[in-house]
Amino acid sequence: MSVTVSPSTDTRLRQPMWLLSTGLLVALCAVSKLIIHLYANQHYGYFSDELYYLDCARHLAWGYVDQPPLVAFVAWMERAILGDSLAAIRFFPALAGVAKILLAGLIARDLGGGRFAQGLAALSVLAAPGFLGIDNLLSMNPFEPLFWMGIAWCVLRIIQTGNQKLWLLAGMLAGIGLENKHSMLIYGFGLIAGLALTRFRRSFTSPWFFAGLAFAFVLFLPNLFWNIHNHFPFLELQHNIRDDGRNVQLSALAFWGQEAVAMLPLSLPIWLAGAWYLFFDRDGQRYRALGWSCVISFGVINVMNPRVYYIWPAFPLLFAAGSVLWERWLRTPRWRLVRVVYPLLMIGLSALLAPTVLPVLPVQMYIRYAAAMHIEPPQIEHWKLGPLPQLYASQFGWEEMVVQVAGVYNSLPPERRLRTAIFAQNFGQAGAIDLFGKKYGLPDAISGHQNYFLWGPREYTGESVIVLQGQQEQLEKVYTSVERRAHVSHPFSMPREQGDIYYCTGLKWPLQKIWPSVKNWH
Repeated sequence: MSVTVSPSTDTRLRQPMWLLSTGLLVALCAVSKLIIHLYANQHYGYFSDELYYLDCARHLAWGYVDQPPLVAFVAWMERAILGDSLAAIRFFPALAGVAKILLAGLIARDLGGGRFAQGLAALSVLAAPGFLGIDNLLSMNPFEPLFWMGIAWCVLRIIQTGNQKLWLLAGMLAGIGLENKHSMLIYGFGLIAGLALTRFRRSFTSPWFFAGLAFAFVLFLPNLFWNIHNHFPFLELQHNIRDDGRNVQLSALAFWGQEAVAMLPLSLPIWLAGAWYLFFDRDGQRYRALGWSCVISFGVINVMNPRVYYIWPAFPLLFAAGSVLWERWLRTPRWRLVRVVYPLLMIGLSALLAPTVLPVLPVQMYIRYAAAMHIEPPQIEHWKLGPLPQLYASQFGWEEMVVQVAGVYNSLPPERRLRTAIFAQNFGQAGAIDLFGKKYGLPDAISGHQNYFLWGPREYTGESVIVLQGQQEQLEKVYTSVERRAHVSHPFSMPREQGDIYYCTGLKWPLQKIWPSVKNWH
C-alpha cells in the first residue's frame, strides 16, 4: 500500500537533509549563483549608487532622503568585516541572490513539487538576467525579494498547517523589509487585500495576525520617526522625480515585454503557469491569496511609478508555483526529453544575455558583443548615453575624476587648501571624492544632492570652493572670481558626469545662509 504525503504534512516528516536529497538541484543552482557573482563582482568599477551607500555607512542614521537605513547598515558591516573593495561590498548582495534561489526551491517544495519542480524554480531565478544584474550591485534591490518571498512562505505554511504563530515571523520580515525599502508597504497591502478576497480572511480574527502587524510597525517606527522629524523627505523626492519626467514612460505592452526579457523569455511559460496555478488549478487555488498579493502589488506599482524592476521581488513565488504545474504536465514518459532540453535552453539563453547585466567581458569586447548580438538593455531614465548602457557607464570614470580634482586642490597654497570645499553636483561625484580622495589628500565633498544636503556644508564658509561640473555664467552670479581649472572626461562614463571643474573664490553670501538653495532632491 502506498502512502502519499501531502504538501500540508508537518515538516518534521520531511527528509532532514533537503538540499542533499530532493533539493540537490536547488543547491547546485545556489552554488553556481555564488560562483558567478564572485567572479563578476570584481570587474569594471563602483556603481554611482554604491559610492553613495558607502558614504551613508559613514553617517549611520535611521533614515536617508532616498531610502530607509538597512542598505547603509549592510554597507557598514561589509566595510567593517571585509573592507570596501569592489568584491567586498558586493559579497552580501551575492549571498542575497543565493538566498533567493533557496527560497524559490523551498516554496516549490512546500507547494508539493518534487526534484524537477524545485530545480526548475531555482534555475528560473538563477537564469533571470534581471536578478543577475541586481544581485551584482550593492543596493536595496537584492534584499527586497527575500522579505516579500519570506512573508509569502510564512503565509503558505499558515495555510497548510494553521499555525497562526507564523504571523510573528511574517511581521518581523515585514518590519525589517520596511527598513530596507518602503515598497514593502505595497506588498503588505497586496497580501492583506489578497487574504480579504479569499476564505483565509479568517486570519483577521487571529490575535497572532495583529501581533505580527504590531511587530512590523514597531520595527518600522525608527524610520517613521526619522521621516517625521525631517518632514518626509522621501515623499518630496518621489514628487520631484515624477515632476521632472526623468523616468522613461512605457506602454503596458512595452512594460511587460521588458519584464519578460528581464526574467528570461524562456521563463515566461513558467511564471504564467505560476499565475494559473495560484488562481485556477485545483491544488493551487487554496493559495489564491498569494496570487492576489502579486496581482494587486503589480497594479499598485503600475499606477504609482512603474519601473521594470519594482515587481521583480514577486517572481520567485510565480516561478515556484509554475514549476510545480510544469512538473505535473511533463510527468509522462513522452515528455521526459523536454524536462532535460528546456532547462538546457534556458541556461544557454541566459548565458547569451548575461554579458548585458554582468561585467564578465572586457569593456571593448562587450561593446563589440552587444553590437553583434543587437542587444541593448532597456533605458530606465532619460539620460544621454555614450557607448555603454547606464548600468555599466556609471561604473567608469570615478577615480579619474578624483585625480583631476586633486590636481586643482593640490595646486592651491597649503593655507588655502584648509579652507577649500569641494562641491559635487550629485552623490556619485561626492561618494567618489570621499572614497578615493583620501589617497590624494582631499577632504570629504559637500553637495546638495540627496542626503548630502542634510549633512550640510560643515565648517566651510564658501570663501574657496572647487565646483564640479559648474556653469561659468551661473557661478559668476554668486562668486567674485571663477576660474576654469580642469576638465573631466572618460570614454566609457556617463556623459552627464563629464564636464569642467572650476575654482571659485569670494562667495557673495555666507554659505550657511544660502545652503537651502543648493538642495537637489531628484
